[in-house]
Amino acid sequence: MFMKQSVLFAVALCLLLTFLPLSGFAANIDELERRLDLVTQELQKLKNESAVGAVEYVSTFGMGPAASKVYRQNRGLSIGGYGEGQYKKFIKDKEDKIDQADMLRAILYVGYKFSDQIIFNSEIEYEHANEASVEMASLDFLLSEKFNLRTGLLLAPVGLTNEMHEPTLFHGVDRPLVERQVIPTTWREMGVGVFGKLNDKVDYKLYVMNGFNGAAFTEQGLRKGRQKGSKSKADDWALVGRVDYEPILGFSLGGSFYLGDSGQGQVVDGRGREADVFTQIYEIHSVYKSRGLELKALVSQVMIDDSEIIQAQTGQDVPDQIFAFYSEVAYDIFPLFQSGKDQYLAPFVRYENLDYAGNNQDVELLVAGISYKPIPNVVLKADISNYMMKYGRKADEINFGFGYIF
Repeated sequence: MFMKQSVLFAVALCLLLTFLPLSGFAANIDELERRLDLVTQELQKLKNESAVGAVEYVSTFGMGPAASKVYRQNRGLSIGGYGEGQYKKFIKDKEDKIDQADMLRAILYVGYKFSDQIIFNSEIEYEHANEASVEMASLDFLLSEKFNLRTGLLLAPVGLTNEMHEPTLFHGVDRPLVERQVIPTTWREMGVGVFGKLNDKVDYKLYVMNGFNGAAFTEQGLRKGRQKGSKSKADDWALVGRVDYEPILGFSLGGSFYLGDSGQGQVVDGRGREADVFTQIYEIHSVYKSRGLELKALVSQVMIDDSEIIQAQTGQDVPDQIFAFYSEVAYDIFPLFQSGKDQYLAPFVRYENLDYAGNNQDVELLVAGISYKPIPNVVLKADISNYMMKYGRKADEINFGFGYIF
């Protein structure tokens, strides 16, 4: 920061000397003030340009680029955010479906860097233009590269999208169905844990978080069992862990797990005994990016004990197992038309498969579309989503959307 100020001062001094006449300092006071105003304007312009150029949108500790801004502050307050809107048109088997336009999310990241070691970060969300919630509120204690502490309302480090959910980071107007319905993104709970980098190629996270509320599980799985830090029932807790390995630049491989009871004293059998509802989630994922080509894949397995007790109590046909996966390919074709630009234009295709252990919720989904970024911080999207249900029908969709980060 001192070096930047010194350079700016030197530039201002040079400009001032340039404006002064060579014959000496004979100009009158009014002329000097006018020239000083010009120098001040140029100095402010240089400071503004320097501030804009200093912004880096890169991921830190596995969080999205906009969510990572606070870690690059010298001290004090940090403001960032993202948003996304969409128009959804139902085209096949729409029955009573009504086309919909929605300001899906408008997010503010508010962080504060107390010191180089203690950092607060938060995500304040407005959904559908009128629903407010806190998506994340964490305190980090940065002790070393290999070992750090985190506590608060934490994003579960499971899957590819739950932590990295900003709209410029994924293809398609909607997030992948597997990571909405099976891994219930955005998923956050109260907790505490450790994280860090074991070396240049391996990152890890290990948290203890309050468990799901199993009494709210449905025939589609875990999503409604999220407690979101809102007066969460905390009789039962879970262990959540993640490891990511990047052997070469552009290729990463990782996995995560979730192990914990979800009964929370709310799931009771016919004899009045509380059920544990032990819940397990395992997933592995990989990402490859090189020369415009992008490949992504994720496989997840969920197991829910005592699902028959939940069904007897609530009437929901909760599956005892869910197996799901998706794979995606995209290619940035913009360099084929014009090189040396920040613009991005990528057609993509994603295939998803969700198997609910025979409770009639099985679905295959094929999404094809395009993502266009006129600048790295803004994305325009369009896709068509084709649902193939094993039982019943679900309306296909044509989707248009936009997103931004700052």
